[in-house]
Amino acid sequence: MVFSSLTFLFLFLPLAVIPYYLWNNRTWRNGLLLVLSLFFYAWGEPKFVVMMVLATLIAYLGGLGMEASQGKKKKAIFLTAVALIVLNLLVFKYTNFFWDNLSALFSIHQEIRQIALPIGISFYTFQILSYVIDLYFGRVALQRNFFHLLLYVSFFPQLIAGPIVRYSTIEEEILHRKESWEDVEVGLKRFILGLAKKVLLANNAAAIAEIIYTGNVEVYGTAMYWLAAFAYTMQIYFDFSGYSDMAIGLGRMFGFHFLENFNYPYVSKSATEFWRRWHISLSSWFRDYVYIPLGGSRVSKAKWVRNILVVWGLTGFWHGAEWNFILWGLYYAALLVLEKFVLGKLLDKLPTPVRWLYAFLVVNLGWVLFNLVDFSQLAHALHTMFVWQPTSLAQVLAADSGVLYALLYLPICFLLSFPVFPKLPRKEGPVWALVYDALYGILFLTCIVCIVSSVYNPFIYFRF
Repeated sequence: MVFSSLTFLFLFLPLAVIPYYLWNNRTWRNGLLLVLSLFFYAWGEPKFVVMMVLATLIAYLGGLGMEASQGKKKKAIFLTAVALIVLNLLVFKYTNFFWDNLSALFSIHQEIRQIALPIGISFYTFQILSYVIDLYFGRVALQRNFFHLLLYVSFFPQLIAGPIVRYSTIEEEILHRKESWEDVEVGLKRFILGLAKKVLLANNAAAIAEIIYTGNVEVYGTAMYWLAAFAYTMQIYFDFSGYSDMAIGLGRMFGFHFLENFNYPYVSKSATEFWRRWHISLSSWFRDYVYIPLGGSRVSKAKWVRNILVVWGLTGFWHGAEWNFILWGLYYAALLVLEKFVLGKLLDKLPTPVRWLYAFLVVNLGWVLFNLVDFSQLAHALHTMFVWQPTSLAQVLAADSGVLYALLYLPICFLLSFPVFPKLPRKEGPVWALVYDALYGILFLTCIVCIVSSVYNPFIYFRF
């Protein structure tokens, strides 16, 4: 079930919010959220609910064991829990990848059964790990109620595609949050903005990228492949940040305050800055649980480069069991190393527009690596982008006239990828409050019309 589906908007969400606020009892409310969250996950993945519950149970029992132990025994329980939780991710997400590559390397002709990828496994695995690791190092308190821990892991707003919520972020709110109708209003408005990002902007940008990348390679030349790269750059931002907005808004409606996951990443003036603004919950997770334990930047240059390669290799591999994701991660590792030792001082001397253009171009290229799993398609796209190939407009229109319609949305996407609205002066007063509420209502109705009239409604990050 996706947030931008009619089933979720007009059936699941009302059945969640209305009963939740009818009974002001914490146990009832937490129980309702837990049941709804498990049902939400089971809607598309009924058999994998068990795997999520078992992974949570390992963290719960591991926590109890660590609490009752000291020294080497405590460390052994900690390492065992972490290993089992990671093993669950490795088996379901990477078994086929490893076997396919070993088979190709050693000419093994034995096929194995393809293992289905549970939706959201990468996200909930990292959430469980953050609890176990923080508990071991004394950064959070032991959760003695298994169902409260399961609610943290399975809470439906962030279960499928993040943001990755640390247990420390909502530790107190599980039992002591104070909901209000103001929370519902603020959360609902944030949800509508995220829905509009997804339905009105991301879906139309996606149409351009898909038409070009799946079209006749003889029709689309250099200009069109750069257009496809730009369209996908807009699509993935509004798709994923829109989902994060909806998740944050939904959490707020039930009294939970999730941290921000995006901070206008396309205003960045370097790749380094970009990763401070993009998917903040993931980059900060790798920083705190991998990069800093390896020594961070307080090591020799050689070890720092090693740390960067490890972190970004894992970041790429976390996104998917394909070589293009690893290549994408190492691409950013190389950029960060270059900016640290070579480009940094040079970029500081350049005018701001030039620095921005550099960052925007390298990010666009990065998304090409990220998007195209097939290496022959990826090689063709990169070759066409950098070796001039003409495009026949007549052939493009004959192939699919939908490109022109979707093109109308790209300038809007580009403009709204910058902090335009936050900088606009906001009028105060009851009349203006009604105007703003009406605008949110119109925006929501527009989204509904688009959802009803279209069958194209994918979420990029569902595959992770």
